[in-house]
Amino acid sequence: MNIILQIALGGALGAVLRYCSVLAAVRLFAVGTPVGTVFVNVIGSFVMGLVAVWFVERIGDAKAAPFVMTGILGGFTTFSAFSLDAITLWEQGRQTVAMAYVMGSVLGAIVALMAGVIVMRTVLA
Repeated sequence: MNIILQIALGGALGAVLRYCSVLAAVRLFAVGTPVGTVFVNVIGSFVMGLVAVWFVERIGDAKAAPFVMTGILGGFTTFSAFSLDAITLWEQGRQTVAMAYVMGSVLGAIVALMAGVIVMRTVLA
């Protein structure tokens, strides 16, 4: 399958998964806080760590990487929504919440990706 088509199909799937995840998070938690965006970015980073190690260390071939990593996970996670949420909180006068959101999202995503790498390397060992 053409790589561009793989990315497009994966991106569509990832975007739908993101929409459903954010909607579920809003229903479960609170409207007015960007908990859904944090969720998709942290979970997406964890899965990216799992998948990256799986492709490199187990499969040794990354033919499905464009579909999964660029497409699905690229569509699932979102930096633009993260940025909009941060600025919206800041403009609402909620600077402390905005800064906690930025720090929590960035650190959470990095830690989650590291956790995904560690988990998959442990599974493959």
